[in-house]
Amino acid sequence: MKAATLRAFLWLHTWVGLLAGMALFIAFYAGAITVFSHELGDWNRSAAAALEPADSVARSQALLDTVLREHPQAAESLYLVLPGDHGPQPSAYWFESASGKSRRFAFADADSSELRELPEREGFVDFIYDLHFTAGLPKTFGTYLFGVVCILYGLALVSGVVIYAPGFFKDLFALRLGSNIKRLWQDAHNVIGMLSLPFHVVFAWSGAVLTLGLVLLLPFETLVYEGKLTKLVEYDFYGAPQVAAAKTAKPSLPLRELLARGHEASPQMQVEGVSYVNFGDANARATLYGTLAQRRLNTLAAVALDASNGAVVSVVEPKTMTPGMAMLRGLQSLHFGDFGQVAVKWLYFALGLAGAFLFYSGNLLWIEARRKRRQPEQPLRTRVMAALTLGVCLGCVAGVSATFLAGALLPAAWAPRIYFAVFFASLAWAALRQPARAGHELLWLCAGLTAAIPFADWIGSGEHLFAAFARGHWHRFCVDAVALVLALACARMARATLRRACHGDPNSVWALRPERVAVVRVAS
Repeated sequence: MKAATLRAFLWLHTWVGLLAGMALFIAFYAGAITVFSHELGDWNRSAAAALEPADSVARSQALLDTVLREHPQAAESLYLVLPGDHGPQPSAYWFESASGKSRRFAFADADSSELRELPEREGFVDFIYDLHFTAGLPKTFGTYLFGVVCILYGLALVSGVVIYAPGFFKDLFALRLGSNIKRLWQDAHNVIGMLSLPFHVVFAWSGAVLTLGLVLLLPFETLVYEGKLTKLVEYDFYGAPQVAAAKTAKPSLPLRELLARGHEASPQMQVEGVSYVNFGDANARATLYGTLAQRRLNTLAAVALDASNGAVVSVVEPKTMTPGMAMLRGLQSLHFGDFGQVAVKWLYFALGLAGAFLFYSGNLLWIEARRKRRQPEQPLRTRVMAALTLGVCLGCVAGVSATFLAGALLPAAWAPRIYFAVFFASLAWAALRQPARAGHELLWLCAGLTAAIPFADWIGSGEHLFAAFARGHWHRFCVDAVALVLALACARMARATLRRACHGDPNSVWALRPERVAVVRVAS
């Protein structure tokens, strides 16, 4: 390959990586955690709060009746979440036609018959989930921005492979230890990028489709299909053709009866929720959504019923999906890692953390490649990039750990406030301090906040790490144990950062000024 071509790809890889890298660090770090979103929901629940109702169907029916009685406008389109993976108590939500905002309700407590309105996104788990695809930006804007970021991410992958291809077999497993720290970081960046390449290709592709898919359909809707595309893909999105309301009142069947009809149509499906459209109308539709294990990439299943008489309208199972639906649902499963049980979740967790390291190390390599090797004072651009990298990446890690503390000890509404307070404080600290000092201090902040998670859980739930292990509360034990491991890793990195600052090449943005080195040595 010509040298000019390689330089062009290197330029593309560098600048696309810099533009998207810090946003992708947040996406990957938060995404690695939300792989276990259902398990995290059980982490800080007390034993009593984690119990499902004795008759979950009756409790769900009572919630449905109460919501429709107090909010009759919800009959137009309502989703009922049944007790199970999404929580021990039922909940219901719908979207207001005027504002487009969702409203969610549940019973005030396990024994109450009074409704309590829930926030649109409740608790620290929902916040970290949103952080994964918005980076904390306003939801609509952040989602579309991440679609663009995923496209840039794909360009970075392609250009990175082109750059690395000439020495692929020679350098694939190379991890050259020694005094050349830049070479070590370069090797680590390359080997993680290449060995996890299929994972990254899937994420770039699925992330772009999930965030920009509907936008990309609009030109086809107007220019190609003359307004008929929505009708053509209706089955792929909803599982059955949609029908307009008849404007004639007709009672809908009880939930228990609808679940029985759904079980007859798809005996192995585990129902997780019910979507009602035009409840109480002659054309009312109830669609049961759940999972069905059929040794396929995705496990989504649905049974659409006529809510007034229980007649089966359609049955959607992994084996019978249309090619379009199988492709879309398969991409969703690949993106969220909800296939292959626990082993795949742990694999996605490890690959998510490795991906976060990939983007962090890419920024460090850019900084190192542009340092002045014959003078202590470094260019402004490298100092600014060092401050941004430390502030955004380590601020995200510290903020997520602080969010766990808030989830264990404070009301749900505090989770985003705590995250943004820690994140912007870290960003400001990185801007005000010398990069070597800021990196060392922020890593200790990450270590301290992450190590505090098991203790906050102990205070909030009344069960410590060893008690959770003895009683078989594996979700609590695993979260607390992993937090301690990550805290230890942050502490080791903090010590390594200080060692590099004191004893490494002094002509670097990561070196302490001579007077600071003397102070550190005297203190130690």
